[in-house]
Amino acid sequence: MFAQHETPIIAIATAPGRGAVGIVRVSAKHLKDFATLLCGKSLIPRQATYLPICDAQGQTIDQVIAIYFAAPHSYSGEDVLELQAHGGPVVLQLLVARCLELAAQKDANNIARLPQLRLAQPGEFTQRAFLNHKLDLAQAEAVADLIDASTEAAARSASRSLSGEFSRLVMTLRDAVIHLRMLVEATLDFPEEEIDFLQQADAQGQLDRLQSQWQHIMQRTRQGALLREGIRVVIAGQPNAGKSSLLNALAGAELAIVTPIAGTTRDVVQQTIQIAGVPLHVIDTAGLRDNPQIDEVERIGIARAWAQIAQADVVLFLHDLTRQHDEAYAKADAQIASLLHDKLSVHIPVLHLWNKADVSTASSGSDNPEMHLSLSAKTGAGLEALRQKLLAVVGWQEVGSEGLFMARERHVQALTHMNEHMQTAQAMLHHKNPALDLLAEELRLAQNALNEITGEFSNEDLLGVIFSSFCIGK
Repeated sequence: MFAQHETPIIAIATAPGRGAVGIVRVSAKHLKDFATLLCGKSLIPRQATYLPICDAQGQTIDQVIAIYFAAPHSYSGEDVLELQAHGGPVVLQLLVARCLELAAQKDANNIARLPQLRLAQPGEFTQRAFLNHKLDLAQAEAVADLIDASTEAAARSASRSLSGEFSRLVMTLRDAVIHLRMLVEATLDFPEEEIDFLQQADAQGQLDRLQSQWQHIMQRTRQGALLREGIRVVIAGQPNAGKSSLLNALAGAELAIVTPIAGTTRDVVQQTIQIAGVPLHVIDTAGLRDNPQIDEVERIGIARAWAQIAQADVVLFLHDLTRQHDEAYAKADAQIASLLHDKLSVHIPVLHLWNKADVSTASSGSDNPEMHLSLSAKTGAGLEALRQKLLAVVGWQEVGSEGLFMARERHVQALTHMNEHMQTAQAMLHHKNPALDLLAEELRLAQNALNEITGEFSNEDLLGVIFSSFCIGK
């Protein structure tokens, strides 16, 4: 993956399309002479210079603002040249073409100016920042998260991760693991005193404090992952229960067609909304029913509905209060509930929503009121309670905005693996004669799990997946 990471790269760093300003970015280990040749004058590092960039015939391509960043004081850690031009796609492509052309030419001494200058791959500038220790891996991921942020809370949290707040918490935890690991490994040199030594050093107390630290960080990491990934909410139920009306009510717009005709919704309709800054991907699906008279289109819609349900973080099972005492309807609801129980993981909550409370005073009669809500998709009654319940069932907790940072599912998994090794280490310490070599190994694996978050211990395949999701020019 990193075989070409020392070759010079160039890319348009602004989004495709027309705009007032567009940026072309070049990164290389030795860029000053090339910048001088391209710009026709020597550039003072970190100082903006207004000048023309000309083609091979001496004709001006555009008047640009050129800024030269000398290594290591640049985004990538290498020499970087940025050309801020007018934001037309043709102008920017001409500037890129001129740079590639000039790099391939040789001067009077037959010396290549920038051999092998090539177009950058997605995320390659940030990848070089990581390789040159300008950013750790968690901070590099925060760059993409800041660009992709869909809410104000997500943007602010990504900014905190980019500043290193999440990384500092992880490194504090890692340093505590290293200290305990060194203590255990030191006792291996004194086998006759190892038990007393560990007791005197309060190894068990250190593990307990590590567990407390882990719980605090894990809770905030889960919050950050929710903020980034959002919650996938699937609305399911029989035809005419009000699923499309509920989607429209939550979204505040007429997104799905609503009619009294059964089977109106034939395909998946999705809308992303936000509650307390958390993105919710709400998905309306075809009504679930087992009827041999339905046509092939509706049959495909029902199959797609079950496929969406299988990928849900939360399922909203919508019931019709006005048909609660209809024996056939109740039997069909029970069949759907049984299928949901069989198909879904026990970790995926199912909220039972009793719709049409505006025209019925009946209650759900459930023995589990925590997972049952009455509402009216038509009038909006009960929607706020539903919003708060959705956040609660996925573990979202309101914290001050200054306490949030962006995180990813892989960070949650790494912390989970770290805790598994720590729990094994705790169990070993409870033994009368613990095997210290195995204890030290568990601590080493716990440390490696934390190192995966910041990139100090990562395989190239993982890095390839992370950086390939970036936009070109970043």
